[in-house]
Amino acid sequence: MRYLDEYRDPVLARRLIAEIRAAATRPWSIMEVCGGQTHTIVRQGIDELIPVRMVHGPGCPVCVTPLATIDRALAIAARPEVIFTSFGDMLRVPGSGSDLLSAKARGADVRVVYSPLDAVRLAGTHPDRQVVFFAVGFETTAPANAMAVLRAAEERLANFSVLVSHVLVPPAMAAIMESASVDAFLAAGHVCAVMGWTEYEPLAVRYRVPIVVTGFEPLDLLEGILMAVRQLEEERFGVENQYARAVRRTGNTFAQDAIRRVFRVSDQTWRGIGEIPASGLVLAPEFAAFDAAERFTVGGLSADEHPGCIAGEILRGTLTPLDCASYGTLCTPRRPLGAPMVSAEGTCAAYHNAGRTRQETS
Repeated sequence: MRYLDEYRDPVLARRLIAEIRAAATRPWSIMEVCGGQTHTIVRQGIDELIPVRMVHGPGCPVCVTPLATIDRALAIAARPEVIFTSFGDMLRVPGSGSDLLSAKARGADVRVVYSPLDAVRLAGTHPDRQVVFFAVGFETTAPANAMAVLRAAEERLANFSVLVSHVLVPPAMAAIMESASVDAFLAAGHVCAVMGWTEYEPLAVRYRVPIVVTGFEPLDLLEGILMAVRQLEEERFGVENQYARAVRRTGNTFAQDAIRRVFRVSDQTWRGIGEIPASGLVLAPEFAAFDAAERFTVGGLSADEHPGCIAGEILRGTLTPLDCASYGTLCTPRRPLGAPMVSAEGTCAAYHNAGRTRQETS
């Protein structure tokens, strides 16, 4: 497939692996920020072929959506007047005791949409119902969610609202640098396609850490790792862009304008991690009428993680799925205890889909 096979060339991959092996004089720790990158690294066995320790970061926005927010979504979806809409990856993420797919089976009107604008159209065609869209994601999905709110405002749809759980990558990286031993980062290419990489430049200087904006195919990742290793070996630190075919330094200014118009930066709780200052988005005051959390008062929410789940440690990169006693037994993609096992970008799902077992570490 054009523009895809070129980035999976085995000859070039072997050459890059050889260059990484030749360049690395010590087992540097490099964290990839995006869950899509994690899946490629694990599926292709990249981490087993290079003398570098790959640390899997909190790169799955589904996984870090707060437990209380999932419980709030379940409570709203259960209301008879509500059509609750979401991308499909949120349906099986467990709350305190259930998930949206189970709520649908119990009779809740939960629908999968492929764009937030689909939810806006539903509100237009169902004026007698309240349509709620579950607005989850990193900066990547924020522009489309902002456009949905702007469209609903333009059409004066009083029956449309969004349950917002947006998280921002740079503050999370800063929090990791404060508490974890990571030598370099592979920044998420899709986030930087929207936001550019100017936000990462102060982090590289402050923490003296290389950051390489990287794509998602095997050659992207191998080249990004090589670029990071070369910086480390040369005692340099800065932001470099491997993903030049999709990312420029200033990002997509039109998308950024939409985000700034609709959202405001706020403190945010990350599931399994805790509160990170200025790491989330909430609706701006002028769009507060579209805030589902304010429109629907739900009380009595519990927020207790399953005691057998170590998702927090996995999301922080301090442990891997193979360190979890529940992995592959009590916790599987069909019956997940935590979000990293069910999400399409979750680290536990990446390991399970690649067939990695705990016996490999014994």
